[in-house]
Amino acid sequence: MMRVGAGSAWIGIAALVLATGTAMAQGGGTGSAQVGFEKPQRLSPQDELTQSEVIVSKIEHTSSVIRKQLDASRQARDVVKSLCLSDKLSQVDVAGRSTKDRRSALEAAAQRGDSELANHEFTIITVLGTRVEQLMSEANQCLGEEVAFVGQTEIIVTVNPNIPAGEDPTQYPPLPPVIVTTPPPCTSCSE
Repeated sequence: MMRVGAGSAWIGIAALVLATGTAMAQGGGTGSAQVGFEKPQRLSPQDELTQSEVIVSKIEHTSSVIRKQLDASRQARDVVKSLCLSDKLSQVDVAGRSTKDRRSALEAAAQRGDSELANHEFTIITVLGTRVEQLMSEANQCLGEEVAFVGQTEIIVTVNPNIPAGEDPTQYPPLPPVIVTTPPPCTSCSE
């Protein structure tokens, strides 16, 4: 009887723990469980147009900076860095064209008073601007060819003067003879 009561007590404790955990998970607890995502304030369509123009100008500036880096790497005949920068510049140019198209759509939505579509277009423009910033960081990390010396290789060998004369340091000492023994015959194999 005592054992059944102890088991019931454990079941009661487990039920209490589960109920408390469920209540806390549903917001009934006193702990702070904020994730940190808050809905950003919505800008007016006119403010979104202003911000999108700033993003477009940043993308154009980024494109010109990468283009100058590409020209410099081509002048230096650095093929590896030129290929890397060319790839980044192509991606920035695609993002720039897409941003300009989205900005035109944002203008049209703002003129119609369609705030939902305007907000959608502005969100995409913002994402494209963030991607271009990332591409600029990647372009700054493009590495060029290693500086290598092309020409005749010269090898200089120095021998330690403390090595005793008459000994060849490249010869290994002789190995002891290998003794091969035959294993005993298998007695269980003949059956």
